[in-house]
Amino acid sequence: MITMNEKAREVNAVCVYCASSTKIDSCFVDAACALGKALAGRGINVINGAGGIGLMRALSDSALAAGGTVTGVIPRFMVEQGWQHDGLTELIVTADMHERKRLMASMSDGVIALPGGCGTMEELLEIITWKQLGLYLKPIVVLNTDGFYDPLLAMLARAVERHFMREQHRALWTVAASVDEAVDMLYSTPDWDSNLRKFAAI
Repeated sequence: MITMNEKAREVNAVCVYCASSTKIDSCFVDAACALGKALAGRGINVINGAGGIGLMRALSDSALAAGGTVTGVIPRFMVEQGWQHDGLTELIVTADMHERKRLMASMSDGVIALPGGCGTMEELLEIITWKQLGLYLKPIVVLNTDGFYDPLLAMLARAVERHFMREQHRALWTVAASVDEAVDMLYSTPDWDSNLRKFAAI
């Protein structure tokens, strides 16, 4: 069933940032699996870092099991280490990390960030920065499973309060408490106005 929000924005592919750790609580794995299934159910191609373990694996496997498609983007040095998922719909090998992140963003109609470590948080903060500069205009959704991102969200709020960012910048991202809410936000969040890059300077 198509909702009003789904008619507002076309979403064909979503970039998902997530962890490769295998030692995390089951609630994070469950959320990744639920997201993969939900995206597949909407006919949305999953774009991720092509990792063969952790949340990336859980996300990919659940999407594929539900009849969806997954495009993995991974730098060559990781393939040389054997870190890639070999069962994806499409595997794209890049020269380096910078090309990987640029390609993942350019192929997507939105971003969802699952919990993760330094790499995941770096990707999330970089895409928020690109949006602030008008270089990425699509929705950025933080899936805050079990309150994982509460400290980072508090730090971003503090940056606004202390005038390192403008009040308008709070709209660069949205926060979801559940998978269904995160997917709905892909449709309901309007594209960013590139003219607002003038607000990048305080």
